[in-house]
Amino acid sequence: MALVIGLTGSIASGKSTVSAMFHTLNIPVIDADKIAREVVEPNEKAYQEIVKEFGREVLFPDNTLDRKKLGSIIFSNDEKRQRLNAIVHPAVRNRMLEQKEALIVQGENCIVMDIPLLFESKLTHLVDKVLVVYVDESVQLHRLMARDESRAEDALERINSQIPVKEKTKLANAVIDNNGTQDESFEQLKEILREWNVF
Repeated sequence: MALVIGLTGSIASGKSTVSAMFHTLNIPVIDADKIAREVVEPNEKAYQEIVKEFGREVLFPDNTLDRKKLGSIIFSNDEKRQRLNAIVHPAVRNRMLEQKEALIVQGENCIVMDIPLLFESKLTHLVDKVLVVYVDESVQLHRLMARDESRAEDALERINSQIPVKEKTKLANAVIDNNGTQDESFEQLKEILREWNVF
């Protein structure tokens, strides 16, 4: 039976870096963010529902979704964020489950579901173990500002729209402390996988 690991963290905690480490170890990763981009492409059902809900002003001239424009609408408006989530999350969840089933059929013994909002979206029931990537809040803020070239206020607003990463560590089966080097994080990951009998 395949062990399904839910990989999560908070924005700019280094979850993508850890996700890439699983690829290095030849463990398949189902990436919720990647799927979230796929399900809002033109001709997809979720895309049509978003246009119906938010209007054509959230589209670029070529009719693709202007994610930044949509983001600016939902980040400061809870009700609109919930409406968007009600469209996108079920579509993402269904596609993730399809991919998970396909990997199980192929005989994989470990599958990672990379879900940034694993706790916020109440999706822990989809996985056997939860792995949280942790960084101190000051590191998180610094990385996010550097990555997105954003002001502190904007970065904090995005960080505060999620459950604090400290809270997430309390709900995890294992935690990778990502304040150090990538090599240190990789060693922690391998140790956790050994404990979970993945290899």
